[in-house]
Amino acid sequence: MPAAMLTIELRLPLASSLKDKRQIVRHLLDTARRRFSVAAAELDFLDLRQRALLGFAAVSADVAHVEEVLDEVQRFVWSHPELEVVAKELRWIDES
Repeated sequence: MPAAMLTIELRLPLASSLKDKRQIVRHLLDTARRRFSVAAAELDFLDLRQRALLGFAAVSADVAHVEEVLDEVQRFVWSHPELEVVAKELRWIDES
């Protein structure tokens, strides 16, 4: 069963406080979970107000479906002009 994890590092230049950051991050994570049925979490930079590392994971019976879902998640994150994507990485999870 194919599974993959997408990590996206963000810069949040408009976040003037941790509260601002949490609001943006919560929106991204909750919407991704609901819209794309992925697991989603903030992974790093929890105490930095203008940086975030988000992780999204998807599992399916079909490799192409996993790729499609994570591509949609990536496009969703990129669609927010108030964010700057610093880095992204897609990792396949080995079954062995």
